[in-house]
Amino acid sequence: MAELPHFKALNWYLVVVANYFFFVDAFRPHVQVYMKKYQIIVSLMNYHRFVAFCLYLLGLAFFLCLVSIRSIRKQFTLLAWTHCLLMVFCVQTYMLLYSIFQGLIWSFMPFLLVIINDVFSYIFGKLLGKTPLISLSPKKTLEGFVCGGIATFILAVILSYCFCNIQYLVCPLSYVERNGTISTSTNCTPTYFFQLQSYKVGSSTFSVYPFVFHAMVMSCFASVIAPFGGFCASGLKRAVNIKDFADTIPGHGGLLDRFDCQFLTCTFVNVYVSTFVNAPSVNRIFEKILYMSDENQIKFIQLLEAELVVKGMLNKTLGYP
Repeated sequence: MAELPHFKALNWYLVVVANYFFFVDAFRPHVQVYMKKYQIIVSLMNYHRFVAFCLYLLGLAFFLCLVSIRSIRKQFTLLAWTHCLLMVFCVQTYMLLYSIFQGLIWSFMPFLLVIINDVFSYIFGKLLGKTPLISLSPKKTLEGFVCGGIATFILAVILSYCFCNIQYLVCPLSYVERNGTISTSTNCTPTYFFQLQSYKVGSSTFSVYPFVFHAMVMSCFASVIAPFGGFCASGLKRAVNIKDFADTIPGHGGLLDRFDCQFLTCTFVNVYVSTFVNAPSVNRIFEKILYMSDENQIKFIQLLEAELVVKGMLNKTLGYP
């Protein structure tokens, strides 16, 4: 690193800037109460993309000032790797936060299913495994892969049914102000996904939480697709001729070695939740309206009233003449 002065400091600087860019996008819709109480953070929240971009350009200019012609190829190669890693880790973390704010269960459940699948694939692979699954990971067997997937599917149904009754998991995290103090809250009326619904199949009727069906989809992903994140990590380690990414956990490698299957899971959960689950929250919309100016609140009421009149809903719902 002697040929690359201050390069480590520049890496950490870019990590901070990237996290600022992505994390504010994740937190801003949920911290309106902070923005109302602490006006100093309003500009950092509202203009964070422009500020982050300016900070990034400043870091890039600093890098270019440090470039040495003798090691220019090595320096630009490391800068490219830094950008790749930032995209992987920062974007994945942003996706994870997005899912958590929809309700902890949407992140906790798929992550738990990946761990369950990994454990049962290992157990069944040891007991029944005879057929190699993939050359990138010689210890993985077809028998362990299949039996682990079946066990994951069964446990997904059982666990999801139990978790639907835990308010801390099903209610989105929110920040509320009580007596001048801001605290977190997970109090809510459970959404449609966590309320028993009746379904009719032929002449039979049964009740189940709709989230159970989503858990089945997550279990299929955790069993069939997520393991390939681990296979990709195994291939990368073989390509650079290392056994583990680190030695943080004796006998198990580093943290990345324990969570290599979770990278694909973060992306899947974000895409799945935003596509099939996420819906506008009445309470969250109401909170945003409260932070509008008086003129905009009145304008909003007028627009909503006009729309409800056109739809013929105002007289029925509110009893207005």
